[in-house]
Amino acid sequence: MKIGFIGLGIMGCPMSKNLVKAGYELVVFDFNKEKVAELVALGAEEAESSAKVAEKCDVIITMLPNSPHVRSACLGAGGVAEGAKPGTIVIDMSSIDPVESKSIGAALAEKGIELMDAPVSGGEPKAIDGTLSVMVGGNKESFDKYYDLLMAMAGSVVYVGPLGSGNVAKLANQVIVALNIAAVSEALTLAVKNGADPELVYQAIRGGLAGSTVLDAKAPMMMAHNFKPGFRIELHIKDLNNALNAAHATDTSLPLTASVMEMMQALKNDGCGVNDHSALVKYYEKISNTSVEKK
Repeated sequence: MKIGFIGLGIMGCPMSKNLVKAGYELVVFDFNKEKVAELVALGAEEAESSAKVAEKCDVIITMLPNSPHVRSACLGAGGVAEGAKPGTIVIDMSSIDPVESKSIGAALAEKGIELMDAPVSGGEPKAIDGTLSVMVGGNKESFDKYYDLLMAMAGSVVYVGPLGSGNVAKLANQVIVALNIAAVSEALTLAVKNGADPELVYQAIRGGLAGSTVLDAKAPMMMAHNFKPGFRIELHIKDLNNALNAAHATDTSLPLTASVMEMMQALKNDGCGVNDHSALVKYYEKISNTSVEKK
C-alpha cells in the first residue's frame, strides 16, 4: 500500500519513519527539505506538493501544526483536493479544532474525498518509539480498514465516533493534562512556601488519589528545573485555544481551561514558549517569589 504523508515536523518525521520500518511505501511532502531528505534516504519518494502526493496515493496522512495548515494542505492551491481521485481518504493526525475538522471534511466530501480525524497523544518520545495514543473520528468501516496502518505508529488506536470526535477527545486530553500540571505546580509551591521538602511531599502523595501519570512525569522535571520540551508551552496554548473555540461554538463554559491558558500565555510572553509545559511551575514561582527547584 502506497501512503502519502504530508508534514514532517517534530511528530510527523518519526511517525513517517515508523511507517517505513513497518514496510509501507511512502510518498512525502514538506517545505523542510532536510526532513524530506531524511525520509528519501530511507526509501520514501518525494513529491513537489500536496496535490502531487494525492496524485500518487489513495491514502494520505497529514500531520500539521494547526487548523489553517490542514485546510491549506487539503483545500488550498496545490492541495490534496487538486490531485486526489474520488475515493481517496485523508487521515488527519494533526490536533485541530473539531469544528474545523467537520468543515474541511464537508468540503472534501463534495469532491469525493473522505476525511478521518486521528490526533495523537504522547509527544515526540512516543512518536519516535511508535507508541502514540491515537483517537479517531470518522467512518467506522474506514477506521477498521486502516487500523493496522495507524497501529504501525501507535501503542493504542481507539475509535471515538463520527468526524470531529477524535479532536474532541484530544482536546479533552489536553484540558486534563494542562489542569493537572497547574495543580501540581500549585501544590509544590504550597509545599515549599510552608517549609516542606517538595520531593518528600511528592513521594507522600503519589501513591494516593492525587497520584497520576502527569504527577509522575512532571513533578520531577519541576524540581530539577529541567524544562527540555517533550511538549512545548506554545503548542499547549494552541490546543487550549482550540478547546475554547470548540467550547464557545457549543455554548460550553471552560473557566479553568481559560485560566491555565492565560498562565501559559504569560510564560510565552516571558520567553518560555519553547519550554516543556511543566515550566508552568515558573508562573507560580514568579507570583509567589519562590522556587521548587531542589538544590
